[in-house]
Amino acid sequence: MARRVLVVDDEKLIVKGLKFSLEQDGMEVECAYDGEEALNKVKDSEFDMVILDVMLPRLSGLEVCQHIREFSDVPVIMLTAKGDDIDKIMGLEFGADDYMTKPFNILELKARMKAITRRTDNMRKQEKKDSVIEIGGLKMDTDARRVFFNDREINLTVKEFDVLVLLITHPNKVYSRDKLLSLIWGDSYIGEARTVDVHVSRLRDKLSMVSGKQFIHTKWGVGYYFEA
Repeated sequence: MARRVLVVDDEKLIVKGLKFSLEQDGMEVECAYDGEEALNKVKDSEFDMVILDVMLPRLSGLEVCQHIREFSDVPVIMLTAKGDDIDKIMGLEFGADDYMTKPFNILELKARMKAITRRTDNMRKQEKKDSVIEIGGLKMDTDARRVFFNDREINLTVKEFDVLVLLITHPNKVYSRDKLLSLIWGDSYIGEARTVDVHVSRLRDKLSMVSGKQFIHTKWGVGYYFEA
């Protein structure tokens, strides 16, 4: 799919030139000419990149960037006409990924966009990879909170899932009932440690019923641990 870019500048000739050049590279480009319009567009649509001028009417580019960071991690490249380092520093402090000083070379801007896109894509791939745990035929998607064994889904309760995530991400580490109670239920929980035994027992039964394997083991007098 084509990359979607939002270009924000109150100088229409700059916007027109950037739009034309980026579209030549197969990107979809939307434009905004003031800070409020830019912020509304980012709220209403998904973009892969925002090119944002510092000096804008209504809301400054710095204010727009700061607001964007309250709800989105879309990459932002700031444009500034000033030679002052303070604009560059403030832009980065407010969450910009990079900056360029006007007048700029469009080829350099494109190169920086590619570098940021490559870095962002790699981070997202790693995040997705980190959200999926596979071991011993078990597959856990921690984002979707789903568990499978050889593509057959195992339905777990919230606490059963939380216990399994903790144990599976620390294989062979033994957790006492009190430790599990503290980590999963929280220190403010007023129930008994027996609660852990009940949940672990049910979790163990569900895993065994589908897989025929004993994933959660007991170290008598100590606690529970995961072993594939």
